[in-house]
Amino acid sequence: MAITIQPGVTLGSGVTVQSFAQGQQAYTTAGTYSWTCPALVTSVSVVCVGGGGSGSSAYATNAYWGAGGGGLGYKNNIAVTPGQIYTVVVGAAGTESGSGTTSNGGDSYFNTIATVKGGGGTGLGVGGTYTGDGGGNGGASGTPSNGGGGGGAGGYAGTGGNGSGGNFASPTAGVGAGGSGAGGYGQSSVEATGSAGGGVGILGEGTSGALGVITDNYSFAGGGGGSGGANGGAGVYRSVPGPGGNYGGGGGAGGAYSGGGTGSVGAVRIIWGPNRSFPSTGTGDL
Repeated sequence: MAITIQPGVTLGSGVTVQSFAQGQQAYTTAGTYSWTCPALVTSVSVVCVGGGGSGSSAYATNAYWGAGGGGLGYKNNIAVTPGQIYTVVVGAAGTESGSGTTSNGGDSYFNTIATVKGGGGTGLGVGGTYTGDGGGNGGASGTPSNGGGGGGAGGYAGTGGNGSGGNFASPTAGVGAGGSGAGGYGQSSVEATGSAGGGVGILGEGTSGALGVITDNYSFAGGGGGSGGANGGAGVYRSVPGPGGNYGGGGGAGGAYSGGGTGSVGAVRIIWGPNRSFPSTGTGDL
């Protein structure tokens, strides 16, 4: 005959049976949500990625930026109470709304900003910060220059790659499974766009994204996504730059004939159960 012992019950020997409940919940659309803690769950681990900023364009000057990538923060052993409702916020992507304008990506967090956060990247090229046990800031964009590239999302153990400043300058690679920076491009005064920063995945630390590449004199690829994130969008001479890669990639700068590139949305992922913690212990899909 099988005997069932409920978790939390203390046996005669003084040994307490632990809960073996496992689960996960991911939020990947910008907005504010309510997460209800399941029965028997008293501790969770959370990763948050901020939204990437939008790049700018300037139709009459050379001073236009790629955007900063979103930061990534994770925190383990967050005490929670079964049945209690907790706030989850997913940061929106920055969007370009006109010549020379930018907007910031939104912050992503669980419970409160002080608990665990991935900060949004700015439209003026500064990467988002983070709060938690570990993580990385988002990469910065290139300086105001012809077709500056967007910054990559932050990684689990380091900063996302920086976008280049254009004129065929080289971006930098992200570290700790961060998204890479994108290659900027500026063959002529204000006509070329920048490519976008790579995103980062939310299934735990893996490999960092590859650098963006210039394929010819008129087009170039965005930065590669780290640890399951998407590649950043390409930039093309006189064409609209692609969006940053999910999650947290910063948009590239626009040129004389296009608006700036949009960033990519942030994300929040909650996991629970034995032997599951960020950056890489049991963090994959169940």
